Amino acid sequence: MPFEYETNPQIIEQQSFKKIRQLTNLDGLDETQQQVIMRIVHSVGLPSIAKHVRFSEKACESGLKAIEQQRPIFCDVEMVKQGITKRMLSVEPGCYLNEQSVTKLAKQTGETRTMAALTFWRENLEGAIVVIGNAPTALFRLLEMIEEGAGKPGLIIGMPVGFIGAAESKQALWENHKKLNIECITLLGQQGGSAVSCATLNALLRCHINEYY
Repeated sequence: MPFEYETNPQIIEQQSFKKIRQLTNLDGLDETQQQVIMRIVHSVGLPSIAKHVRFSEKACESGLKAIEQQRPIFCDVEMVKQGITKRMLSVEPGCYLNEQSVTKLAKQTGETRTMAALTFWRENLEGAIVVIGNAPTALFRLLEMIEEGAGKPGLIIGMPVGFIGAAESKQALWENHKKLNIECITLLGQQGGSAVSCATLNALLRCHINEYY
């Protein structure tokens, strides 16, 4: 049963992004923002998702600066960490969800492990890139930490998915980012997840090496 289909990965990618440009509203976005949007659309196959993405004023600029300076990258879950394109990284992303002390702390405090894992982020948050794709409790806790005086990340990619707290945590990020003086990229509503959050950072990593579609 022979099938006719494209097998060249470069051609597949080029054709994919050509199609995405045709189907997605990119009006009013600068070149880097367009790359982010297209990567997000590519990750889920839904051009309509673009209208839910929000960029703070200097989000992409600050994210690229953090990449250039090889600042730490913190992830809420292992799936997010594994989805980041490693060949473009100078530093290994950190995810502390499965640390034994995190599990113990979460049991003691009655909170989620993703919340407890942020204790490992605190000392190196200043100028870092934070990627939250699954846990709204981690995003809420991060905002609380920043308000209490923790270092301010260079960029927060806040895109947790779900029905309890996800939309609310992203709305909180978007509504408070100016007051907290932080840069962010978020995806409003219940949708989100590892794929879109990784796609966002991967787009910036590609822009950093001048790879555009």
